[in-house]
Amino acid sequence: MAPRLCSISAAARRLLGGPGPRAGDVAAAAAARFYSKDNEGSWFRSLFVHKVDPRKDAHSTLLSKKETSNLYKIQFHNVKPEYLDAYNSLTEAVLPKLHLDEDYPCSLVGNWNTWYGEQDQAVHLWRFSGGYPALMDCMNKLKNNKEYLEFRKERSQMLLSRRNQLLLEFSFWNEPQPRAGPNIYELRTYKLKPGTMIEWGNNWARAIKYRQENQEAVGGFFSQIGELYVVHHLWAYKDLQSREETRNAAWRKRGWDENVYYTGIVLHLSEAVSSSVRWRW
Repeated sequence: MAPRLCSISAAARRLLGGPGPRAGDVAAAAAARFYSKDNEGSWFRSLFVHKVDPRKDAHSTLLSKKETSNLYKIQFHNVKPEYLDAYNSLTEAVLPKLHLDEDYPCSLVGNWNTWYGEQDQAVHLWRFSGGYPALMDCMNKLKNNKEYLEFRKERSQMLLSRRNQLLLEFSFWNEPQPRAGPNIYELRTYKLKPGTMIEWGNNWARAIKYRQENQEAVGGFFSQIGELYVVHHLWAYKDLQSREETRNAAWRKRGWDENVYYTGIVLHLSEAVSSSVRWRW
């Protein structure tokens, strides 16, 4: 190893013009050599970097519906197992009042309990007609709603955890509407690679036409606030057997497999099959 060390020191002296073979010279020479190689690599890689055209519109503007200004909020409540029935009774007594009160610019699209997936979970989907101003209007009014404040206090004793997201709906999906039941609902949640939301939207705009025969497509949403790069697809089926038959039928349609292949940009997929709470959906 000694001859090699002397050789490196000599190279360092020539590069830096130093007077002697000091350890600092050796380190500086090595750093300079690595810096030079890194610059070469960066220059070489730059030849193959895909040039992205700058966008003048946000993804939310390109993908969401232009004819409406609806904003959605999805809530996931993980309930203590022994409180699930009490939780459902409590929400059934309070939440429909907000849905029916015209003073609140919000509507409860659906309430569900998870059957398969994360257990003892309740999911609520709200629509705010008027976007962010409607959301803020509701929040400010709820601060002075004594019944709702008591409801939140009582509900907090029943929960293990809760989380929510603000969502926009994809322009190519159906408007979520109540439908004749009973039904089961499947919520498929996709976490996308950052920067691929436009690609996802373009492919599903074509793919959704293969999933309309049985009117199973309830709604498609993407996150705006909360965890980002998240997509939710909500489907409705008569039962699990109907779900299996409907999904298999889609794979027999020419073009469906290709569209699904080009949406392989998912970091994580979770799936939950739910039943609807009695009073809605």
